[in-house]
Amino acid sequence: MVASPGPDPRATLRGGLPDRYLTPEDLVTMFGLPSVETVYAWRRKRIGPPGFRVGRYLRFNPAAVQAWEAERTALDDAA
Repeated sequence: MVASPGPDPRATLRGGLPDRYLTPEDLVTMFGLPSVETVYAWRRKRIGPPGFRVGRYLRFNPAAVQAWEAERTALDDAA
């Protein structure tokens, strides 16, 4: 009798984490921003999507960016 393989250990390790966190450059592309300086200005003013530092690099959770975008869209629709 052959033992059936267990769950994929990589899936367990990821545990719901996104495949890849977004960079400021990704946000520039996604939203058609003029430059990464816009992303950093949003962060300084605390008006952009929440991000976090990994060493000296700024990263964004795709789910948090999507939630931020939905919130901004709802605010614009209400106005």
